[in-house]
Amino acid sequence: MNNILEVTLLNEITVPEDIENMLVNGEEAVKSYKTFRDSVTFTTKRIILRDSQGVTGKKVELYSIPYNIINMWSSENARGMFDMNAELELWTRAGQFKIKLDKKIDIREIDMLIANATL
Repeated sequence: MNNILEVTLLNEITVPEDIENMLVNGEEAVKSYKTFRDSVTFTTKRIILRDSQGVTGKKVELYSIPYNIINMWSSENARGMFDMNAELELWTRAGQFKIKLDKKIDIREIDMLIANATL
């Protein structure tokens, strides 16, 4: 199965304002991370991927992955000298997503966030 979307998280950032504005009642942003050009935010209810498009990046597409559609996930930490990224794969009813994390980001923290939201 091909991945619907693949992103790499580089470092933690403050939650983007446009993401804060789209949270529903009772939903809280937990962590946001910068990607090469965009961001990924983990909330108490879903994962929001922000995808700027075009040369100027003014057109923005938002992907919302509710935790309740995740059927299975796997996580792989980055521990070796040549291991640059940890990886998180999500299998959902919509398809498969891959999130790579710079080795300075704690994958177990994200793993536990997903576990607490889905189990």
